[in-house]
Amino acid sequence: MKQLITLNINDQNYDVIVTPMDLLVDVIRKKIGLTGTKKGCGQGDCGACTVLIDGKPELSCLKLAISCVGKKITTIEGIANEDGTLHPIQEAFLDNGAVQCGFCTPGMILSAKALVDRNPNPTEKEIKTAISGNTCRCTGYIKIIAAIESYANLVAEKGDK
Repeated sequence: MKQLITLNINDQNYDVIVTPMDLLVDVIRKKIGLTGTKKGCGQGDCGACTVLIDGKPELSCLKLAISCVGKKITTIEGIANEDGTLHPIQEAFLDNGAVQCGFCTPGMILSAKALVDRNPNPTEKEIKTAISGNTCRCTGYIKIIAAIESYANLVAEKGDK
């Protein structure tokens, strides 16, 4: 049975018609049209579909859209600055060469942002733990970890998320 729900995505409300089994990743990509959230394995193993729900990283391929009513969802499109410039964590990924094919990047960035939002001085071990649910097949993680450390240092210095 289809029903109309309202989802708050990137501080904007979207009215969408869903079935009880529609996955959040599919609603975000196909009904809302925000394609930054990637659909990888569809089983919760790769992290490509990671979004922030109420500030916490969640796998949108395992979340029913209907369960997100009343929650604040943030996709990679939602972290850019209001003037359209990149968020500092996105800049850090570029500056550190942490992007290759880019498929894992949105989920990786959102997982890292959630970590630094709650802990502006993470250790390398905490960074590795925070991104452990995100698979990258290109970079070997060294540049990704360096980018996250760079962003965390910027946040710690400026007190800015």
